[in-house]
Amino acid sequence: MRSGGRQQPDLKLDDERRQRLTMSSDQIFPMAANNYRPGAHQDYDIGLCGYILLVLSYAIILLTFPFSLTVCLKVVQEYERAVMFRLGRILGGAKGPGLFIIVPCVDAYTKVDLRTVTFDVPPQEILTKDSVTVAVDAVVYFRVFDPVISITNVEDAPKSTQLLAATSLRNVLGTKSLQEILSDRESIAQTMQAALDEGTECWGVRVERVEVKDVRLPVQLQRAMAAEAEAAREARAKVIAAEGEQKASRALKDAADVIMQSPTALQLRYLQTLTTIASEKNSTIVFPIPIEFMQSFTGRHRSS
Repeated sequence: MRSGGRQQPDLKLDDERRQRLTMSSDQIFPMAANNYRPGAHQDYDIGLCGYILLVLSYAIILLTFPFSLTVCLKVVQEYERAVMFRLGRILGGAKGPGLFIIVPCVDAYTKVDLRTVTFDVPPQEILTKDSVTVAVDAVVYFRVFDPVISITNVEDAPKSTQLLAATSLRNVLGTKSLQEILSDRESIAQTMQAALDEGTECWGVRVERVEVKDVRLPVQLQRAMAAEAEAAREARAKVIAAEGEQKASRALKDAADVIMQSPTALQLRYLQTLTTIASEKNSTIVFPIPIEFMQSFTGRHRSS
């Protein structure tokens, strides 16, 4: 009996999980259902007043024909699309490119540019992960891929994208250290592009590219970094010079060992030195005197 009593809550939990899985996205997120979705404009009724206004508009067009064509005929360019509204409701999809017709007093339209737009993100004062204040600016390239969504879901898609880009730049760089910002610009740009693309997808905007332009450091920090780099270079230069002296001393030791094995080698070295001095056309030549000769001379002087 106890085992059967324990199974009932488990069955209830399974039923709740199944209900959550079978729920639609509109039931889970009711605010998302208010956004425009493609195909939602196809089935609607403009009502009796709407039909009356539409008939009156057609009558005006026929009475003023052909002068009404100057108002009814509209043209959109190859890089543009027109989103039409009839009595406040979207009429079909985006129109264009080319020629299309509107009904005056009933239809309204808005042009949307599909070309890639570029804007500069203003310099942002950012506190990095290692508590360093830097000013960073960037460039963002984006374009509208769905004109209808860009009109119905957001008031001003380009301006909203610019504000989101500035916020994303601060959020992404706030998790990076100064060294990562200076060296890993490509990975930062990719992370920022992914964050912007995710945020602007519901606005009908696709971010194509993000580039970090400049990283401005405080003057005191620049001086400190320059001093640190100069000290590091001097330290490396001293280490290299010490290693060179060590190798030279080893080579001299090996040469001295070879000369010690053959007494005539020292005399040949003297002659080689004289040849080198004479080749430079010097008027004064200094002959080296062997130390052994000086020692023998001093020994005879003491004995006498």
